[in-house]
This record gives sequence, structure tokens and C-alpha cells, in this order.
Amino acid sequence: MSDLISRFEAMPGRFRLIAGGAAIAVMALLLLLARVAGTPQMALLYSGLEPSVAAEVLTALEAEQVEHDVRGNAIYVSEDRRDNLRLQLAGRGLPASGGAGYELLDELSGFGTTSQMFDAAYRRAQEGEIARTIASAPAIRSARVHLSRTENSPFRRNQQATASVTVTMANAPLSSDRARALRHLVASSVPDLMPEAVSIIDAQAGIIIGEDSDDPAANASDRAAQMRANVLRLLEARVGPGRAFVEINVDTTLDTEIVTERVIDPDSRVAISTDVEEDLEQATGSGPGAVTVASNLPDGDAAAEGNSNSREVTRTRERVNYEVSEVLRERTSNPGRISRLSVAVLVDGMETAGPDGTTWQPRPQSEIAAMAELVRAAVGFDAARGDVLTIESMQFPERGEVGTVANAPAFIGGTIPLSLILQLGVLSAVVLLLGLFVLRPILLTRRDLDTLPNPAELPSPENGAAISPELLMLENMPSEQEAEKPETPLARLRGTVEGRRPESVDLLRNWIDSGMTEGVP
Repeated sequence: MSDLISRFEAMPGRFRLIAGGAAIAVMALLLLLARVAGTPQMALLYSGLEPSVAAEVLTALEAEQVEHDVRGNAIYVSEDRRDNLRLQLAGRGLPASGGAGYELLDELSGFGTTSQMFDAAYRRAQEGEIARTIASAPAIRSARVHLSRTENSPFRRNQQATASVTVTMANAPLSSDRARALRHLVASSVPDLMPEAVSIIDAQAGIIIGEDSDDPAANASDRAAQMRANVLRLLEARVGPGRAFVEINVDTTLDTEIVTERVIDPDSRVAISTDVEEDLEQATGSGPGAVTVASNLPDGDAAAEGNSNSREVTRTRERVNYEVSEVLRERTSNPGRISRLSVAVLVDGMETAGPDGTTWQPRPQSEIAAMAELVRAAVGFDAARGDVLTIESMQFPERGEVGTVANAPAFIGGTIPLSLILQLGVLSAVVLLLGLFVLRPILLTRRDLDTLPNPAELPSPENGAAISPELLMLENMPSEQEAEKPETPLARLRGTVEGRRPESVDLLRNWIDSGMTEGVP
């Protein structure tokens, strides 16, 4: 410790100021680090809440005396208490999204509640519960649901329930697939509600699914957009991003067609039954004889036999029943069937380096043909249907780079908190200042002391005159300056002379007198 103090006292005034400032900076940094370490790390609790809902959450946090921070539409709390606070607030029904739900029915009393009041409260509860379910999706910020009221009346028939849903998305617009899912969700939650009677509306994009959602013209654009995305992704894998453009036009039928076809093949007959009918007819007769008296007597026929004959007829009739092969086809074509596809593809050429610089040239026909086959397979090309495909290679105008280059994270495994980066930066700056203005001058001073040459010795008297005993005693005599270890031997000698001024004067006088006596010039 004394060595450090002596070194500090031996330093020049400028170095002392720098060392003192560095020490103060280190102490301030330590105090700052202690304060930052004592401050809890804030983490996001909720964001994107409605003002009324956010006010309820803040009221609950203040009632629990929880330290929180509001930054725009986001609420931050201590990181170690965030999960527990979410569970506690969820137990209280916070944040309540989509309005009140079935808790509205708890507020109704049995006395003084009419059927109309109960029906209105029940419908509001249904709307709130459905809105909560819809708003629970991560991509949906808020939702409102409206259900139509159907009354049982003998004067109204065929009354159908309807519903409408309005959603506010957090980032991207509502897709058609999610809209259909929401439609079936609402239709399944309300009795006697058909999916076709539910309209889905995006607050930014407009009507996603409505009464005309099944219109072929409304769905043709969605199908064309999906095909365009597939073809563009396929081409950019070869030519690069931004170097291909695709346009697809989908023609759909708007009428319903029912075709019934009956095909009979006569060459494929099969006997299924055979009916054989056979008739046998036999007849026997005799010719008339002469009429006599004997033939009129009862016993007189023996003598009066006439001419006799017989006849036998056989008839056979066969009937065979045949069945032929018969095919019955019935084909129903609903609206929305693709009647024709028109695909136009424009790709950039290739740049080659030549003696006079970079030159552009179109892509070869073999590559264009290969791209055409890929596009046909991607869109379901049918030449018999009249589909048209056109691919051209043309030069694109020069344009700047799109987007920015993503940098790799500083550390693998996650991001670094900003507070930690600031702490490390301040600490590094203080260490750098200490090294440049405190340690470096001290090290340089010590190195100069080691490399400093010995001072020239005083010339000895001529003819081998010995040094007087007083000078030897003065040289070996310790002093305060020697104890304090001056920086250089010259400074040490100067300090000795200043501390023993009378003795030094006498010594020098004796030395001069002795030199003159011995004949020193």
C-alpha cells in the first residue's frame, strides 16, 4: 500500500489528475451497475389492448401494488412476475376482449326480468362469447359480432337468422381460409344459422366473405392470385428474386349445366331368358257313303262304312329376351368451373462478362421451353380447354437493392438485452481510459528509469588524490530524499545537496582547496 502511495506522490500533477478522474469514473460506474442490477428487468405483459381494457388492467396492477411501465399501447412489468400476473389477471377475466360474455346473465335477477330483457341479455352474451373466441387468435387484435334477432310469429314465415363479424387484424389482412373458418365457427355457435348467412368483414380490407362469396367472379381473383404465387416462387428459384413477373387470368363459367347421357352398345347383347312354346294338333275323319235303308237302321251301319282320313299338325315357337349394355351418365357443372387460363410470364435475361464489360443476352430457347413445362404443370394447363401460355425473356431496367441485409446475431442462442450492452460499453470505455491515461504512463515512466544512462562521475583529483573522508561519510549518509526514492540519480543528488546545504558547501570548498594545493588547474 505504501509503495502505491509513494508512486502516486511521485507522479506528475497531470497524471495525478487523470488517475483521480479515472478512480471517480470507476466508482460512478460501480454505482451505476449496482443501480441497474437492482432495477428489475421489465418484460411485456400485454400490448395492443383497447384503451378501456388497458385501463382495467392498470387498475388491477395498481391495486396489487405491482411496479409497471406503460410504453405506448404496451404494458411492461417485472420479468420474474410476468407469468404469475398473467394467470392472476386471467382469473379475474382480464383483459376482457370482445365485450362482456355470459357474466351478463349473472346480473339478471329473477324478479322484474321479462322475457324480452332475458332474450336481449342472452343475445349480447352470445355475441360477447363469440367475439372473445375470435379475438383469442394471435393475428386478430379485436372482433365484434352482431346476431340478428328472429321472432316466432304466425305472420312471418321463412325467417332466417343472419350474423356479421367485423375483425381488426394486427398485421396482415384476413385471408379467405381464416374467414371461412370464422364463418363456420359463428354458424356452429348459433342455432338455425347457416354458414351462407354469415358475413365476415375486415376493418381494413373490406368484405372478405358475404352473400356473394360463392360468386365465381369473386373467387376467380383468389384462385389467380394463388396460381401466380406458385408460379412466381417456382421461377424465382431459377432466375432469382425480382427477375420474373407472372400474370394469370382465370375465366370461369357463370351458369349451371346438367348433362344426362345414355349410351347403348348393341354389340354387347346378352340373352337373359328363353321361352319355347310347342303345339301338337291331330284330326281324324271319314267321307260320306250312299244313303240306303240299311244305313237308316240301328244295326245297319256295319254294312254302310264310308271313306275315313286323319291329320296331325305340330307348331313350335321360341322367344329369346336379350339385354344390351347401357351406360347412364349425369354430369352437373356448377358456376365457378375454369373455362380458360391465360398465363403470361416475363423473365429477365442473363448478364455475361466480356472484354468490353457486362453484356445482356436473352435466355436460350431450351431454358424457356423447360420453364414453360414447369408453368404448365403448376397451373394445370389444358390445351383442349383453350389455355394460352406465353413466356418471353426481356431485359429489365436497373433498380436498386430491395430491403436490407440481415446481420447475424452477436451471440448464438438469442439476443442481448440493451441494458447489458450499455453496461458492457461503459465498462469497456472506463477500462480503456484507465489503460491509456493511467497504466500506460506509469509503465512508460518505469521503462525510462530502467533505460536511463548513469550520470557522469565527478573528476577525481590528479595524481591519485584520495577522496576525503567527509565526502565518503556524506555519500553513505541516508536522507529523506533517498527514502522517498526520487525518480533519477541526478534528482537524488540534487535533493541531497539541497537537504545538506552547509555540509555540501564545506565539502566542495575542501575539495576545491585540496585540488588547488595538489596543483589541479
